[in-house]
Amino acid sequence: MKYSLQQDTAAKTLIVASMVYFGLALTLGLLVAIKFVVPTIGEIEYLSLPRMRMLHTNANLFGWLLQANMGVLLWILPRILHTKLFSEKLGVLTGIIYNIAVAAGLTGIVLGQVKNIEYGEIAAPFDYLMALSWVFFGINVIGTIAQRKVKYLYVSVWYTLGSVIWTTFVFITGHFLTQMPMVTGVNQANLNWFYVHNAVGLIFTPLGVATAYYLIPKQLNTPIYSHKLSMIGFWVISFVYVWTGAHHMLHGPITHWLQTVSIIFSFSLIIPVIAVITNFFGTFAAAPQGRRLQGPVPKLLLMGTVYYVFTCLQGPFQAIRSVNEIVSKTDWVVGHAHMALFGAFSYYAMAGVYYVAPKLAGRRLFSDKLGDLHFWIMTIASIPFFVVLFISGVIQGYAWLNPENTFVQTLMALKSAHWIRFLAGVGIYAAYFIFLHNVFMTLFGKYPGEGEDRSEED
Repeated sequence: MKYSLQQDTAAKTLIVASMVYFGLALTLGLLVAIKFVVPTIGEIEYLSLPRMRMLHTNANLFGWLLQANMGVLLWILPRILHTKLFSEKLGVLTGIIYNIAVAAGLTGIVLGQVKNIEYGEIAAPFDYLMALSWVFFGINVIGTIAQRKVKYLYVSVWYTLGSVIWTTFVFITGHFLTQMPMVTGVNQANLNWFYVHNAVGLIFTPLGVATAYYLIPKQLNTPIYSHKLSMIGFWVISFVYVWTGAHHMLHGPITHWLQTVSIIFSFSLIIPVIAVITNFFGTFAAAPQGRRLQGPVPKLLLMGTVYYVFTCLQGPFQAIRSVNEIVSKTDWVVGHAHMALFGAFSYYAMAGVYYVAPKLAGRRLFSDKLGDLHFWIMTIASIPFFVVLFISGVIQGYAWLNPENTFVQTLMALKSAHWIRFLAGVGIYAAYFIFLHNVFMTLFGKYPGEGEDRSEED
């Protein structure tokens, strides 16, 4: 007898696992933050600051965010394309292999088995397993598109398909080409920053934007503001983003022309950003007023878009040579990375989880009030978290440019900022547990008064 998996098992597997890694990533982030103000905490080899920082970034990027995006989109794509997922079994296998790779890779980092690539520290053979799982995900995406029952491809499908292609060459560059014997010195650094910056721009940006392009009109029950504008944004980002990574090496030993190219294309990113935010804010403006902020999903989508605006304005701004001279390698860049990956795209991912979880469970969200509480605590805590990093980054940059300042004096000037960062992180951490409880109760809990079944497929 042929065994068949229940529909959306793959999506559920990936989403549930991502929720666990989200908690791990935030725990490690909190540990990193406290070490900046109480460096004697965890004075053992396995809890050293470099290892905790690598664990935090990899757990967040690959354990939480990429996996959550994959799970949400494996649910969304069949609905957009009016067909079943190409292979539910392949989707579940993707989740199993992917989680083995991430768990083993993170364990290797704890033990000191790492590669010398930022965001690519997970060592072989687990990086190969991650690549294999992405190939399986790509097969499922392309297979589902190929057997679709609609002719027109909505913009979410374009962004997802683009991400399948872009992630492939970005991942290969960062994890494999940088490790080739002939790739050393400046060349390795250049490829590294191509990978790091495009991990944000060509992996997490298209997956997050694809999710938001589906969720905003569905949640608001309002057509997207402009389909033409959405395609302009897609095609411009596909040609522009790939050239921007070198702006992280301004004033470095790379050629001047490459620095200039990265600056020009960094400013060109304003074009797709304007297209995206005009579409998102335009759809919100056209929606019935009562639905714009009803429940946690539209709130997360709206705030995620606000953070997307700020982070995408910061990028071109810090690519200016005179500004980069001050903020490069400081807390400013840390705040910028967090606003992109946590502020914008994790907000989109959380909105996706809140939207999909009730559909997977075949009932309403456990508590809209808890969802709203999670949103407000996390948002109120995240604002000082970002602001203090930007301010401390400028202080840090000017201190480094002053030859009379010592290293210890610079640290002392930042101590208050690092305390605020830690305390804000505590608020974000607390909000996560509300999020986790709400989603897991929806998926697995038993609660009375479920009311009307909201499991209809859209």
